[in-house]
Amino acid sequence: MTYQETLDYLYQQLPMFTRVGVSAFKKDLHNTIELCNHLGNPQHQFKSVHIAGTNGKGSTSHMLAAIFQQAGYKTGLYTSPHLLDFRERIRINGEMVPQTFVTEFVEQLKPTIETLEPSFFELTVAMAFQYFALEQVDIAIIEVGLGGRLDSTNVITPELSVITNISYDHMQILGNTLPEIASEKAGIIKQGVPVVISETQSEIESVFKDKAASVRAPIHFADQEWLVQQSDFSEGHLHLGLQHTHNGDLKTIRTDLTGQYQLKNIMGVLSAVKVLQKAGWELPEQKVMTALSHVKKLTGLRGRWEIISRDPLTIFDVGHNQAGITEIVQQLEHMVYRHLHIVTGFVKDKEVSKVLPLFPPAATYYFCKAQIPRAMEEKELAEAAHQHGLRGHDYATVQQAYQAAKQNAHKDDIVLVCGSFFVVAEVM
Repeated sequence: MTYQETLDYLYQQLPMFTRVGVSAFKKDLHNTIELCNHLGNPQHQFKSVHIAGTNGKGSTSHMLAAIFQQAGYKTGLYTSPHLLDFRERIRINGEMVPQTFVTEFVEQLKPTIETLEPSFFELTVAMAFQYFALEQVDIAIIEVGLGGRLDSTNVITPELSVITNISYDHMQILGNTLPEIASEKAGIIKQGVPVVISETQSEIESVFKDKAASVRAPIHFADQEWLVQQSDFSEGHLHLGLQHTHNGDLKTIRTDLTGQYQLKNIMGVLSAVKVLQKAGWELPEQKVMTALSHVKKLTGLRGRWEIISRDPLTIFDVGHNQAGITEIVQQLEHMVYRHLHIVTGFVKDKEVSKVLPLFPPAATYYFCKAQIPRAMEEKELAEAAHQHGLRGHDYATVQQAYQAAKQNAHKDDIVLVCGSFFVVAEVM
């Protein structure tokens, strides 16, 4: 098969959560274990860092990958979903997996795929592990897909686990309360393996402490280890001053990740670096700072408060749940503009009734539907939004909505695209 035929086969043959939702989620690790056994257990052939959380796990993964890469390590990076190219999910030193590897891997595994019937995600995890093992990476940064305990990635024994923010998302799978969701995420905490929690949340702090204690995993709460001395945004960069609470160590950071919400993620990354340095990884201070100032260039990260143009100021952000939208709205409060235009669409299984009240009522809205089966109908979204005092029109496609927003925007306005990875991807 050609590369395109291979992708068509994967999308059509395998249940894909991002397209169809909960029916694609397998509630055990059986298929992943079977696939890995078939491949000779590649997940045990490289060292790794495992990252879970509701929001921030993608940014954290890319920052840690950039740091290892800058420090001279051959660094694998597995993330999901992708925005434009399937191969964004699997990278080494920022370079996407070759098309030939994807086609040959699927061709070789076709009989197993047809017998086992894995999900799309289960297969891509196995593909990433096989690629990293064959390429003999020094370390791989592995981002959890969904949850943690039953996530396909949870067959590795990492050097370090990191858990970012916990918020309401995928409740039909992970549970309806924050402690239930946190308990699923805590499933990546392994026997004796240190864990960094990026953000202390009083409602769930004990969930992580109890799990870590039960497996004798040293636990670090990053925001208790760093004091914020400075935080401002200028010239396309976030400038931070952070002081370590134990030794007074002061870090002055200039990062190319522009969202103020990255502050929590960066504290998690800095605590992770300290743990990894103690474990013997050579991550010199200067290399860490250089990496944080060039994360996008080193790793290809996109869609996190990404400024696309300045006339009018146009921003893409893949924030799509309560915590993500809250962070976006807080970021907007730091901005100066004449009027705000928001292009947005959601997937059906998001609790939009909890997300829509968070949006600013003074903006003009462009409601749209991404071209995936799981997308919410634009008219249904518009009606729900109107009940929360949000005004605007609905559009059959993302592109129509985006073009309308651009045409209506004055040069001193802001055009923001958010609500779903798939809406941002289609605009891109």
